[in-house]
Amino acid sequence: MPIKIPDTLPARAVLEGENIFVMTEHRAMHQDIRPLSVLILNLMPTKIVTETQMLRKLSNTPMQVEVEFLQTASYQPRHTDKSHLDTFYLTFEQIEKRKFDGMIITGAPLDFVKFEEVEYWPELCKIMEWSKTNVHCTLHSCWGAFAGLYYHYGIQKKIRSTKLSGIYEMEVRKKQSPLFRGFDDLFYMPHSRSIEIPIDEVEKIPNLEIMASSDLAQVAIAKSTDSRQFFITGHPEYDSNTLALEYERDVKKGIRPMLPENYYPENDPSKSPIVRWRSAGQLFFSNWLNYYVYQTTPYDLYSQGFGVEGYGI
Repeated sequence: MPIKIPDTLPARAVLEGENIFVMTEHRAMHQDIRPLSVLILNLMPTKIVTETQMLRKLSNTPMQVEVEFLQTASYQPRHTDKSHLDTFYLTFEQIEKRKFDGMIITGAPLDFVKFEEVEYWPELCKIMEWSKTNVHCTLHSCWGAFAGLYYHYGIQKKIRSTKLSGIYEMEVRKKQSPLFRGFDDLFYMPHSRSIEIPIDEVEKIPNLEIMASSDLAQVAIAKSTDSRQFFITGHPEYDSNTLALEYERDVKKGIRPMLPENYYPENDPSKSPIVRWRSAGQLFFSNWLNYYVYQTTPYDLYSQGFGVEGYGI
């Protein structure tokens, strides 16, 4: 699938170097099809890295996807050049009257901060409320999943006694779901968080269902029963070295972090990590985009509401 992104976005060169089909705006203008419109609210401090990781995962289906990036106006990121944000990012005020087929809300390093104390929390709440009528299907990722579950369903995050960091085995709980077509019964997913949502907390909510979990990670993937909202607490988009970079960063800070579990061969950080989550991660994003966005979104986003029946499985 070609992903349509701005011609000068830094991720373009990286993705083309990986032989991923990236379509420039100029070429896309000459194709007589309606691409899927996907909005990514990027809350991560390492914005360019996250852009590349997300675009890589959206790049393996037959559809053309037009990706746009959203930033918060109430908080100015300190780790990304302002010129990059001004060039490639929109604010909510600029997209408030538009509609999108899909949306991804990323994570943020805010595990120990109360939701109401997050500087941009009121703006994020406004965006999540807007998504219910202006986005066909929304995927909340990592901290974004905890924020979404709290805002939409009142489920409070729980602080773990130790950080969950490493590669963990997940169990598919709803094998007949289109979300897991091509999956094995067990699959691997990176996690890097100090918070969790206990399984029994989600099971109390009639309009939510758990799709994948483990005893250690608890809820890994959940969704609303109408398939309009997805919540994933891990990072299937992570690169092979992302956890290593996080570990090395914390070592340099003197935090004395625990070694990421099931990551380094023989638990030796001098050895290259073994990637065992890439195929499941690609399938997850491809299946979400295909079965829950493309297959159910209205062709004309503006002449129809978003009451289209989705996959309830």
